[in-house]
Amino acid sequence: MSPVSSPSDPLHAEAGEYVLGTLSPAAKADVDRRLRLDPALRLAVQQWEADLLPLTALVAPVTPSAQLWRRIADSTAPPLVHKRPMWDSLGMWRMLTAGSMLATAVLAVSLAGRMPGGADKPQYMVVLVAPQDKAPGYVVQASASRELSLVPLNAAAVPANKSLQFWTKADGWGGPVSLGLVKPGQTITIPLDALPNIQPNQLFELTLEPVNGSPLNKPTGPIQFIGRAVKVM
Repeated sequence: MSPVSSPSDPLHAEAGEYVLGTLSPAAKADVDRRLRLDPALRLAVQQWEADLLPLTALVAPVTPSAQLWRRIADSTAPPLVHKRPMWDSLGMWRMLTAGSMLATAVLAVSLAGRMPGGADKPQYMVVLVAPQDKAPGYVVQASASRELSLVPLNAAAVPANKSLQFWTKADGWGGPVSLGLVKPGQTITIPLDALPNIQPNQLFELTLEPVNGSPLNKPTGPIQFIGRAVKVM
């Protein structure tokens, strides 16, 4: 049997875009042809199908409006380059392929469609996924009342001598901003009075840090979950 492909393998990324339908017609035709001859490519495609299939069970189907589809397209455009190496590493952007970003954006829109109406209906949503396998771990909601909530989809394990720290950064900011420490399985609500308004494509992430948090004004540990904001109102 062929070995399981790694997320850093270009073949893995190509298979992901094939499964999500983001390849050009010519590139898709090339993958269709190679699938008949390449067992490693077939295995990578099967991996992506198995990884993404559980996403469909998280929410009931919701058909986004044409306006929302335009917002999704805008939010998944290639990011601007930032000066901070932690937030601009080539490896991180390879993990956040266009296909995985589109998948999480569609999931965010689907989750928003199930939210009840009212003043606190989220204006922005983010699905935070694990960079290794794209498994969704948290949902971030930003409401019109200038509050942001972080809702776990499962209780992620954290070593006893470590903590999860919540970060965000938008285009034009001088660096990432810490939103505090998060206990596994904990839902938190954060007032946003000290921050600018949430922007489309704004980056959110949870990193593994020392027990009292990062000693610097930026992430120092590995990324556990990461995603970008999608405007839903």
